[in-house]
Amino acid sequence: MAVTEVKPGARLRSTVSEAEVVVVRGPQDAVQLRCGGAPMVALDAATEAAAAPGDDGSTLLGKRYVDETSSLELLCTKGGAGALTADGRVLTLKGAKPLPSSD
Repeated sequence: MAVTEVKPGARLRSTVSEAEVVVVRGPQDAVQLRCGGAPMVALDAATEAAAAPGDDGSTLLGKRYVDETSSLELLCTKGGAGALTADGRVLTLKGAKPLPSSD
């Protein structure tokens, strides 16, 4: 299987669930991006795979996921089963920025 390029603007999908993401910020170095334990592919790629056993989690619509190690940031455009990982590290939900006080 060809390695999927992870660059800003790329639209990727899971091969084991309905999850789809857009790359907001690309990684500093090349990473293996996976969902549900299987590699993510370009949105228009035609492949099938089964979820890796023990890969619990889900990808939530409209949420941003980040990997602090590689500076990768993804936006989920379609939710689905399976945790997002980059080089085996589980991506975390990006917290909301606090608004300035209006005192």
